[in-house]
Amino acid sequence: MTVMQNVSDLELVAKIKCGDDLAFQEIMSRYTQKVYNLAMRLTRNVEDTEEVLQDVFVTVYKKINSFEGKSQFSSWLYRVTANTAFMKLRRRKNTESVSFEEVSGDVKENLVGQAPDETSIDYMSTKHELRSLLESSIQRLPSEYRNIFILRDVDGLSNEEVGEMLSLTVPAVKSRLHRARLILRKRLARYYEDYSRSEVISFGKNMTRDLDTAH
Repeated sequence: MTVMQNVSDLELVAKIKCGDDLAFQEIMSRYTQKVYNLAMRLTRNVEDTEEVLQDVFVTVYKKINSFEGKSQFSSWLYRVTANTAFMKLRRRKNTESVSFEEVSGDVKENLVGQAPDETSIDYMSTKHELRSLLESSIQRLPSEYRNIFILRDVDGLSNEEVGEMLSLTVPAVKSRLHRARLILRKRLARYYEDYSRSEVISFGKNMTRDLDTAH
């Protein structure tokens, strides 16, 4: 264990501001994986994520003096990461989206109205279609809704953390998240209605065929 590992983030920041390269290396060691994970959630692209990771720590090194210590260093760093990733996304219009598997069960329940039974035959047979629908639906969300949905419901950050990253109030985060969920819920509801109707028709055809066979 190095001496720097016992130093707090704020103490490291103070040292970095004084030109201490060892302190900067310790900050990178602490947060590289977390920055990478968040960038990957937002960009959905390994190459972009690696570029964002590099850009973030270059920004930290050059603009560490802009961190005033009014919030946790991690919150400031995540905000830099989110902003860097969003700039990357704006330059790359064909953004890949979040997969259905990465959305938590609670969020799935919130979107479709009931918790999916992942052991059922019906669920398994429609899983691919539902995943594709959710991915395309998230991609089609307006950016101000999509980013909050990913940060809040996929990456699991709090309303306060998302607000700090995007310079929004907590009520604004909640409002946009609610709107994003509502849009996705409506799109998924239409899918389930169509699926249910097709199942009823299929069931009726199967029953008729079985009755004909019995005779």
